[in-house]
Amino acid sequence: MADALEIRASALASQGQGRTVSGYCAVFNDPVPICDFEEVIAPTAFDRVLDGDGDVLALYDHETGQLLGRRSAGTLRLAKDDHGLRFELDLPETQLGRDVAELVRIRNLTGCSFGFVVRDEAWQGQRRTLKDVDLREISIVAQPAYPATTVAVRSRQTAKKEAYRVWTL
Repeated sequence: MADALEIRASALASQGQGRTVSGYCAVFNDPVPICDFEEVIAPTAFDRVLDGDGDVLALYDHETGQLLGRRSAGTLRLAKDDHGLRFELDLPETQLGRDVAELVRIRNLTGCSFGFVVRDEAWQGQRRTLKDVDLREISIVAQPAYPATTVAVRSRQTAKKEAYRVWTL
């Protein structure tokens, strides 16, 4: 059987103005109804992806023709903490990049989604736990499935304040 690409969507929040979008594209241990079962993402789900150098795309609405960034180019950065899988995406200076920034800022785009191939999972009744996945892409979408995730458009001023805070600790 061929590897099946699965897609999950999630909720966004937006603030500010800027060229960087950041937030959580997956939240750990948060049960979400998917079709006729409940899905949970284990904290180990993305470990192999994060430890490797494989590429992950950042897309608009899961469309490869609507490329916003990619890990191999350094425009998409991924990191894990106790809460979930965090992303930071530098939007391109293209019409699509400007449109996505504005649509997130005014909250017309309210979802973050991801496409993946399952490598290891556990079923307990109607609950599926994703233990290990190959993350292929994250997408900014209009209809989310995971309500606990977030995204925000950061301004240059906010980014400068954050950088200053890091260097002055």
